[in-house]
Amino acid sequence: MDDLTGQHEMDDQMPPLDNAPPRASSVITAVRTVPLDQLTREELDAWQELRTANPQLDSPYFHPGFARAVHASGSTVLIAVGRDGAGRVRALLPCHRKRSLLLPAGWPAADFQGPIMAPGSSFPPSMLLTGGVRRFEFDHLLGGCEGFEPWVERSMVSPFLDPTGGLDGYLGRISRSGREHLKQARRDRAKAERTYGPVRFEADAVDAAALDRLIELKRAQYAATGVEDYFAPPERRAMLHSLLGTRGDDFAGMLSTLYAGTQLVAAHFGLRSGQVLHWWFPVYDRAFAPLSPGWMLLRETVAAAPALGITRIDLGRGDDDYKRRAKTGQTSVSQGLVTTSVTRRALRAANATLVATLKSSPAGPGLRRVARALRARRR
Repeated sequence: MDDLTGQHEMDDQMPPLDNAPPRASSVITAVRTVPLDQLTREELDAWQELRTANPQLDSPYFHPGFARAVHASGSTVLIAVGRDGAGRVRALLPCHRKRSLLLPAGWPAADFQGPIMAPGSSFPPSMLLTGGVRRFEFDHLLGGCEGFEPWVERSMVSPFLDPTGGLDGYLGRISRSGREHLKQARRDRAKAERTYGPVRFEADAVDAAALDRLIELKRAQYAATGVEDYFAPPERRAMLHSLLGTRGDDFAGMLSTLYAGTQLVAAHFGLRSGQVLHWWFPVYDRAFAPLSPGWMLLRETVAAAPALGITRIDLGRGDDDYKRRAKTGQTSVSQGLVTTSVTRRALRAANATLVATLKSSPAGPGLRRVARALRARRR
């Protein structure tokens, strides 16, 4: 459906809001959208050059390797290529198209989104609304994306931690409660060794069987918490296995495992680009919950970070309890919709209010499926 009422989207329009005059050196005058595998060498080179020139784009989600992995999994990635009046590539935005809707590449598991462009550049998102495209929706747009401000509906924190100096350095930067949890994790490790056998951590394991077990545990977690199963489509499971085999110096999948004796008690699969690790799919075996295996895993990862050359671990959007305790800083990401329809924007605002009410209700846990259904219907 196009909206909550089941009616077709009305034709009432409003003029684009992103019409502030951009800097002359970064004016985008044309946008060409093509499949990822049809990018020219010039455009691919520009992707790398623009990303390298912008420190805010050091997340692996902005590396072409992520777009390639998603595209190879069968979820076609399109690239909106923005050029200036002289024909130079000024921005590239990876996305998917579903009928009249554009979504960021990797949706719904891309924790950072936005155009690849140089600092000080501005991308006019209304130029995406062409060729039958009527909407561009985002939910993890990197803060500070010039040109998107009028379309942002709300912003959320995206915590990170700085593991430089290993455990000693990290302990000096986190909150008091975070330090207490890490101290408890050390005691839990000793208890696990006494109960189950030697504790073994591998920071970068190329182990397909362990990845299968991680996915199995993650799907069980989704079922237990009422969250939509991201791994239900087999192509997404295959994508993680493909990423596990991606071992480039500048982009790679990274599987970390924590065993007690022969038991895999916790694991994490993330994305690595340069010195940045993105904390993507962490999970633990609920049978070991009394040992706080999630904190044990995080502690071991921080301890291993200096030897791996990792200087930042992005935890992803959200104010989960462990993220609040573990973070040493945070950035912001935004949610919103680019559209010229007044009606759709009004419906989304009403929907957001209703979902927020449901989530804050005492019956909130039992209403998660209702909230998800409402979010799905507004797309």
